[in-house]
Amino acid sequence: MKKISLCWFRRDLRIEDQTALFYALQQEEQVLPLFIFDRHILDALEDKTDARVSFIYKKIASLKAFFEKQGSSMLVRYGQPEQIFQELVQEFEVQTVYTNRDYEPYAQSRDAKVEALLAKKNIPFLTFKDQVIFEPGEILNGSGEFYKVFTPFSRNWLEKFRQTRVQPLPEANWKNLFTCSPLPFITLSEMGFEASSLEIPSTQVEDAILKEYEAQRNFPAVRGTSRLGIHLRFGTLSIRSLALKAASLNATYLNELIWREFYMMILGNAPQVVDRAFKPQYDRIPWRTNEEDFQAWCEGRTGYPIVDAGMRELNTTGFMHNRVRMIVASFLTKHLLIDWRWGEAYFAKKLLDFELASNNGGWQWAAGTGTDAQPYFRVFNPDSQTEKFDKDLRYIKKWVPELGTSSYPQPIVEHKFARNRAIETYKKALK
Repeated sequence: MKKISLCWFRRDLRIEDQTALFYALQQEEQVLPLFIFDRHILDALEDKTDARVSFIYKKIASLKAFFEKQGSSMLVRYGQPEQIFQELVQEFEVQTVYTNRDYEPYAQSRDAKVEALLAKKNIPFLTFKDQVIFEPGEILNGSGEFYKVFTPFSRNWLEKFRQTRVQPLPEANWKNLFTCSPLPFITLSEMGFEASSLEIPSTQVEDAILKEYEAQRNFPAVRGTSRLGIHLRFGTLSIRSLALKAASLNATYLNELIWREFYMMILGNAPQVVDRAFKPQYDRIPWRTNEEDFQAWCEGRTGYPIVDAGMRELNTTGFMHNRVRMIVASFLTKHLLIDWRWGEAYFAKKLLDFELASNNGGWQWAAGTGTDAQPYFRVFNPDSQTEKFDKDLRYIKKWVPELGTSSYPQPIVEHKFARNRAIETYKKALK
């Protein structure tokens, strides 16, 4: 039986500045990279052409090819992680397992089970910080508690960022990879999936976009955002490299990266937000369970052009501009008084850059139920938002070409009525 250490890849699908991989290769044992296509996650996906699965698959193929050029390979398995590790400790004399930490509730539970299984064999399970600059327990207020408000959190984050002088890791030592022939590679079809044709944004973003981010980011017809969300989600891009670049080019863009960590911090410290309001009293709101209205929202048939454009962009491309995300979320939760969890779940299915903490945080912000959320009486007016951010209708006309014709639907609810209904419903529930 061969002695090896395993480096378990998850949300860190790269070789540059990959913390667990770097430290695994610093040790004496030979290291075999591992990726598990987790059935707990894959079996829950309804769309068997889900572009995120294709994206991960291509990245794993690319990593495997890289390791094979170094005379090694990548072990790729499909199943439940706990079961896979039970098999691996029978196949190999595993010395240590290296991996990067994940802060989502399922990931925490999964890792605890794997760690317990390995402990029975006296195999260390070593975890590292990699997908964030600061972890959920690192930025605390003067009382040693996690922040509930973004602004003081961001000030503390920035101060610590400057003091820490964060830098990417040097290149890893590939000589310590486990020497072996190329290993088998499961196909997408064997896992019940098909390749997707959806276009994935590049990991490269022009400096000009980041420099002009503050001025351009709110206009959906303009390429004014980085579209790097999917790469941060799956770790195909180093957060350390991106944060350093943002710090040198645009403070507003860096602030968005801090929001990402704020929501990760909230999820890590208050995992109940996955299915409950961060502010418990907001769970008393009597949401409308109107399936017909919800379906109209999903399909971009509300009669509000900016809302419909956003939903059609999402359904077609897997992307929605961030300003429009706020508008459509406000519309669902305030105009239609439909539970934010319905919208959050729909985004989770459709967004290429879906990330639990940010998606949950964004939806609870829009609904007024979350930490540091907009107040419940603030209801976005879709027409005012259009006037501010798509005045010439370039974005809307791209996605709603039938605007102005008899085939475009009438508004499903009148704005003033919907606004008053939302405010009164919230006020009554929160008494």
